Amino acid sequence: MPGADVRPGGRAARVRAALLDAAAAALVEGGPSGIDLAELARRAGIGKTTVYRRWGTVAAVVSDLVADMAETSLPRTDTGTLDGDLAANADLVRSTLADPRQGRLFAALVAAATADPGTAEALRGFYDRRIATWSPCVVDAVERGELPRGTDPAAVVRAVSAPMYYQLLTRGEVPTEDDARRAARAAAAAARAGVFAE
Repeated sequence: MPGADVRPGGRAARVRAALLDAAAAALVEGGPSGIDLAELARRAGIGKTTVYRRWGTVAAVVSDLVADMAETSLPRTDTGTLDGDLAANADLVRSTLADPRQGRLFAALVAAATADPGTAEALRGFYDRRIATWSPCVVDAVERGELPRGTDPAAVVRAVSAPMYYQLLTRGEVPTEDDARRAARAAAAAARAGVFAE
């Protein structure tokens, strides 16, 4: 598995970070079809042999990039209320999409995923991990009596981020703080109304 032999702070970690930075830049510039392993090695300042030995394919590089994004994502915020937790989640999504580099990278990955099964699988894995990180806020809200029993935690968390991704990908508009607040309030209201309950 790419990156499996990486030790924090060691040479392998530095090589991985350099290559993933180069891959992220190449993705933003031209999508996965514009990525060439030899060119990535050159941009990262590392040997081609190292890149071919450790990753081997563009798909493996993209998969490792997405895995790294999941590993380095911020943890869940626990405010003690559903509204506070969903607002924190919405603000995290907003700030990520508003970041000049990260927002363009996510847009490039989503676009690439429509045509490349490997990218699609890696991106699904990323979102599965992020949803799993934030789902406990919904579970806790059910236990506190804020939401109906049987509420699907993953569906609630997806409902927070979906409007902001839609806005970015279909209109090219970076979500604002107002957009984030609105998305969190809408998801919470729908959850309280039983929209996501089985």
